[in-house]
Amino acid sequence: MITGIEVPIYLKYNFTAGAAPARFLSQLKNGVLTGQRRAAPDAQVYVPPRGSCPATGLPTEEEVNVADKATVQSFTIVHIPIPGNAIEPPFVVANLVADGANISFIHLMSECDNAEVRIGQRVQAVWKPEEEWDYSMDNIKYFKPIEEPDVPVDEIGKLPVTGLEV
Repeated sequence: MITGIEVPIYLKYNFTAGAAPARFLSQLKNGVLTGQRRAAPDAQVYVPPRGSCPATGLPTEEEVNVADKATVQSFTIVHIPIPGNAIEPPFVVANLVADGANISFIHLMSECDNAEVRIGQRVQAVWKPEEEWDYSMDNIKYFKPIEEPDVPVDEIGKLPVTGLEV
């Protein structure tokens, strides 16, 4: 009886972005992080935008620029190598809330002692050289810790950013 076999499988696919993700990726090519929110005073800013509010299903039609500084909301230290990934473990993958946004996105952290990464820690994007930018979140190589006070857990996602709205 055969209980298992190893078969290498390669899957090649193309992703077609909708209007909101396409605008987000176009702005990334210009070195700008954006989010979207509903046109309501208490609406949350979603990064990356998907075109609708996940809580209500209503369209998120207002585009908002957010900072490339963020706060660590949660993180994982990866100890298992990922096949085909050039990054050697251990490394940190974090859920980050960009200043001006309310919802986190996932990105790599570096230039840090993994044991010192913590919830509430302030970080900033390290961008690739501009001539290498394309339509990808990979324009940001990683986020690194910065010398700013930690954000209390109950304040993460509530940092205002002024002067960045589109």
